[in-house]
Amino acid sequence: MPDTRPPRILAITNQKGGVGKTTTTINLGAALADAAQKVLIIDLDPQGNASTGLGIAARDRDQTTYELLLEDAPLSSVIVKTSVENLDLAPATTDLSSTDVELGNQENRVFLLKDALRSDAAKAYDYILIDCPPSLSLLTVNALVACSAVLVPLQSEFFALEGLSQLMLTIRDVRETANPNLRIEGVVLTMFDQRNNLSQQVEDDARATLGDLVLKTRIPRNVRVSEAPSFALPVLQYDPTSKGSLAYVELAEELLSRHAKRKEPA
Repeated sequence: MPDTRPPRILAITNQKGGVGKTTTTINLGAALADAAQKVLIIDLDPQGNASTGLGIAARDRDQTTYELLLEDAPLSSVIVKTSVENLDLAPATTDLSSTDVELGNQENRVFLLKDALRSDAAKAYDYILIDCPPSLSLLTVNALVACSAVLVPLQSEFFALEGLSQLMLTIRDVRETANPNLRIEGVVLTMFDQRNNLSQQVEDDARATLGDLVLKTRIPRNVRVSEAPSFALPVLQYDPTSKGSLAYVELAEELLSRHAKRKEPA
């Protein structure tokens, strides 16, 4: 009997910039696709870095998440193929930056993405990953309303935990008002340097504060991960044997294992 479960929708978000959010979205998506999962990445960041990092040039983004949210374009018309098998993309452009102003007082403004993902096109995927902007804007709230869980990249640096409290409050507010099933999938440590005492201290603090929410997988600081976007490739394609690539494969395996356990009867 075919699997008719809806896709798992994960919002990858942290309002702090430079934490590896887009890098995690691209490479987790590629690792899940490599594990035979059908994956859609939704670029909800006006910077469009996920789109660029997957090789979709700005001139080729005819229909984008702007048209999806503000002009009622169907999801099927926005989706483009990437060079990675099983990995598709709904691209973004800077047009998204005007979303908060354009939607203004529109009554259903926080449900636009959720409504768009109710389409048959969305049901074709096992995973939908939403790359959020580095802010708690209306775009991020749309992602939180539409998703089933939140994955938070946390950079292994001083003050890493600062700002997470505001994100947690936002998640709580969305859970209370618009998405009662919203949960935190986990916190993933990024740019981790095991030779650096600070990275270990950040991990210790994160695990002491957040407990089991902190995933076992740590994404190392790795030059191959940094280089891959300039070649418009996930690191799994750019250098599949690098430490960064292997870490994202491990992250995908950890998430798949967690999700498989949740499907088991109690």
